Amino acid sequence: MKINWGTAIVIAFVCFIAFIMYFVISMSTDKKYDHDLVVEDYYQEELKFQTDIDKEAHSKTLDTDISWQKTSEGIKINFPKNLDLKDIKGKVFLYRPSNKQFDFEIPISLSNHNLLIPDKRLLGGRWNIKVDWKYNNNSYLYKTEITY
Repeated sequence: MKINWGTAIVIAFVCFIAFIMYFVISMSTDKKYDHDLVVEDYYQEELKFQTDIDKEAHSKTLDTDISWQKTSEGIKINFPKNLDLKDIKGKVFLYRPSNKQFDFEIPISLSNHNLLIPDKRLLGGRWNIKVDWKYNNNSYLYKTEITY
């Protein structure tokens, strides 16, 4: 049987379409390739983005900003020493980019201007830390990426 060039083009198109359809179906059904958005309510979080920018800019007006250090007990977040401890309120959110099941949030409760995030809650790897806090009705935000 002899195949002319018209038949060969049709066979090539059919093979190409079958190849593309195979990958589309396998990528959409395989759980290994299932990637979620960073947060569940992505669009609501996006609306709050300007507020976060304002809070970060307000943090830059402080004499000293929040800092962190890795210790044997975990991660110690240091708040500015010139602030009164009882007026600092807020929360710390730790986000694990590789697996959202490890994300967690803790309220700020300070002792000696330090907040300790225990070692047992942290796995080795990359973490994004977001400290959203208030002091005397002023809102502040500190964000950083660390490798633990």
